[in-house]
Amino acid sequence: MPIWLEAGLWGALAGGALLIGAAIAWFRRVPPRAIATIMAFGAGVLIAALSFELLDEAERTGGLAPTAAGFLGGACAYVAANALLARHGARHRKRSGAQQPSEADVQGSGAAIAVGALLDGVPESVVLGLSLLGGGDIGLAVVAAVFISNVPEGLSSAAGMKRAGRGPGYVFGIWGGIALASGLAAMLGNLALESASPAAIAVIMGVAAGAILAMVADTMIPEAFENAHMLTGLITTAGFLTAFAVERLAA
Repeated sequence: MPIWLEAGLWGALAGGALLIGAAIAWFRRVPPRAIATIMAFGAGVLIAALSFELLDEAERTGGLAPTAAGFLGGACAYVAANALLARHGARHRKRSGAQQPSEADVQGSGAAIAVGALLDGVPESVVLGLSLLGGGDIGLAVVAAVFISNVPEGLSSAAGMKRAGRGPGYVFGIWGGIALASGLAAMLGNLALESASPAAIAVIMGVAAGAILAMVADTMIPEAFENAHMLTGLITTAGFLTAFAVERLAA
């Protein structure tokens, strides 16, 4: 199987977890505290993955300066894009309560939420494609981290969409589209950077890591803290430790 195709399949698999989470939220009522618990755990998993799989690998590949530049650039780009989307109704796209606006409340909010979901998912998928550069094996710890974190993302956001009155076609259309886009992003990430220099790869990995960390802080942890409160830190720590253990056992 071509490496680029393998990258695309892994990206689609990890993105498919969003559909799993959305389906759970659509067909069953999940208590807000349970959603918050899973979200906090997923946040810890992602933080561990970007720390030990992305930044560490980027620094060893291309050096500290390109990694740091990409990391800060990715965070700034994500925050700027997120602020723009927030003005059009996508501020609470990962919230499971009544925070998401309906189309009647904010015209164009449905499109903004869809774009925001895409913004959240692409950096993770690009990383999966990068992990296969040079014919190496897929980083199973990264795949596990993205998959585990995508389930609560899809679950929480879909619950909020349902509360805002959006139908199943919209909800599952978004998450199905994001799953496909995740596969495409992983595929393109592998193809576009196949012959890139180590410094360029370090920058791109740093950008992805910075965007993911900003996403965790801006969208996942607020949803977790709203219902898990003082347990959020402990649950996030458990997620971090789990991902760290998986990464070390897989090494």
